[in-house]
Amino acid sequence: MSEVLSFSLVAFSAIFFVVDPMAVVPIFVIMTEGDSEQKRRRMARKACVVTAVVLVFFALGGSVIFKLFSVTLASFKIAGGVLLMITALDMLQSRASHTKTSQSEIEEGTHKQDIAIVPLAMPLLAGPGSIATVMVLTAESQKWWQMIPILAAILLTSVIAYALLRAATLVNRVLGTTGRAVFTRVMGLMLAAIAVEFVIAGIRDALPEVFKH
Repeated sequence: MSEVLSFSLVAFSAIFFVVDPMAVVPIFVIMTEGDSEQKRRRMARKACVVTAVVLVFFALGGSVIFKLFSVTLASFKIAGGVLLMITALDMLQSRASHTKTSQSEIEEGTHKQDIAIVPLAMPLLAGPGSIATVMVLTAESQKWWQMIPILAAILLTSVIAYALLRAATLVNRVLGTTGRAVFTRVMGLMLAAIAVEFVIAGIRDALPEVFKH
């Protein structure tokens, strides 16, 4: 039971921290300024459903993708860890991660009629870091039951993201700039630790003989 709880906590923490729906709240508020509450709720729901579908797809199809592009799990762990570390460093400085989106994409989103799929679902929520995380977690799973916590973590993260986006204006007002910055920095610290674990695991897989001595 302790093994199940431990793996579930790691899976949820890794996925939730890298998706980071809290950081998307102020961007969502800016992009949907002037839209009706019904339209904002509809876009938030669509974005979170698409996010869940995309992450589940890569979680289940990760091994096939590895084989298709002849990529080893070790190299993907290292690459994923580096990508997560870049995101974590941005979070620690409480700034928007450039691995997710750029300022030009945010400005473009303010003029779009429907931002649910692009850029809200992809790349703001289901970005490169999120996709890499679920693929590494899946590929690392040695037991069949470990897929259940991963899929559950994806769904739970999507539900939380929807709740935050639906109440985006209230959340943005209650937390304020300082509250969001503190929350983001704490999540960034945790994500940095997970990134280091990914890199260490990748090096250990790539150079097993070194770690034996």
